[in-house]
Amino acid sequence: MRSRKFLFILAAVLVMTGVRAQEVLNYPLDTIDGEEVYKYEVERSIGLYRIGVNFNVPQSEIIRLNPQLKERGLHYAELLYIPTGRPIEPKVVESHPTVVETQITETRVIGDTARALPALPSALPFAPSLQDNEPTARKTVELALMLPFESQQTKRSGNAERMLELYQGALIALHDMQNDSTLYRLRVYDSERSELRVKALTDSTELDSVQGILGLVYPIQIERMAAWCDEHKVPLLLPFSDALNLGNKPQLMQFNSTDEQEADSLCQWMKEHPDAHFVAIETKDTETAYATQELRNRMKKNGVTYTGMALRDLLTDSCDYALDASKENIFIMHSDRLNNVRVVLPHLTRLQENGYRIRIIGQYSWVKENIGIPMVYTSVFTATEGRETYEAMWEKYYAGSHVSETPRYDLLGYDLMKALVGRLQGAKVINGLQSDIHWQQVGAGGWQNTNVRVIEN
Repeated sequence: MRSRKFLFILAAVLVMTGVRAQEVLNYPLDTIDGEEVYKYEVERSIGLYRIGVNFNVPQSEIIRLNPQLKERGLHYAELLYIPTGRPIEPKVVESHPTVVETQITETRVIGDTARALPALPSALPFAPSLQDNEPTARKTVELALMLPFESQQTKRSGNAERMLELYQGALIALHDMQNDSTLYRLRVYDSERSELRVKALTDSTELDSVQGILGLVYPIQIERMAAWCDEHKVPLLLPFSDALNLGNKPQLMQFNSTDEQEADSLCQWMKEHPDAHFVAIETKDTETAYATQELRNRMKKNGVTYTGMALRDLLTDSCDYALDASKENIFIMHSDRLNNVRVVLPHLTRLQENGYRIRIIGQYSWVKENIGIPMVYTSVFTATEGRETYEAMWEKYYAGSHVSETPRYDLLGYDLMKALVGRLQGAKVINGLQSDIHWQQVGAGGWQNTNVRVIEN
């Protein structure tokens, strides 16, 4: 009797296991190279073995679709492709459904991005199309925009909304650059977080007619796309990355400034302020210490002197030995994260109250914080002129408030789209609405924006 019960349970388990392999789990679906896959975002405290068990898939199959796992293992919140094990029914689908088609700009998307993007301004007053009987031929410029729009997510993050604003600003830029002799075609792709999305594009003929690409966020995606761009001689403008080796990537265009550029700009500013007294706080925080040390190394090379101060002395209000009562004391606190240095702010305020003139070398990312102490920082976002026409067009066709404030991603999209088209035309200087961009080639490699300015407040 017991053996019969065991066999019954075993049969039930086998049946359930077989059914599970065919049922549709509650995860977004996609297709990679003709194979149906789930899109799964890695949860906290889960390993590859447990993921395989949950999806009833061998680990080797997961690694096959996500080759980056061989190199670095799992990352929290990383997007993985998991095979469903079900055959795909052949069907005829338009591979790139049109979202917006105007006389000047045609916007296309891949995958399900169309349902995530808003109804875009097909009513924008683009230039009238040429009649068939007119002799002038219109030049076509094919462009692509690749950003993580999170089109497969049930609830999009604030970052995805900023990406959408970047997209909207890029469209207004194309409107402003339009003319009767040029047709711009813009293809918009949800790059997501995985290398596989980029791989699917570069392994196909989808981008063969594209002349310039704007976007990509994650380094693993950039490396793959950079190789394709080098092979096909297509410029790739990166809106956020700032730590790439441009020397061996001639098609890359890096908008953000490097740590070295910012440090050199600050050193030049310091040399123009010989009456200031510079104070470097010694800290054990790794991130703060690294950034501060980079700046101090540049200061030494540029002949700028400073006084070192122990962090514990500042925190115990026993730091008068490192200050100069006759000069403005400028503290070097070079960190992207304000929280890393927030603990010292009350003590600097106390020094102000005691009659010392105090200023901080900080970061552009602190601008929206009211720290109560004058600051010096570097920025690529310094342009402010000529926004009236843009703002009127934004309000007319998009309306609503901006998700992003400092910097504004719609203005970033506008300026970078202008910069991409400008580079295709050989321009090295772009006057933007939020950023004036000066391109300089790094040796025989890629192009770096060198327009970094020091701001005082």
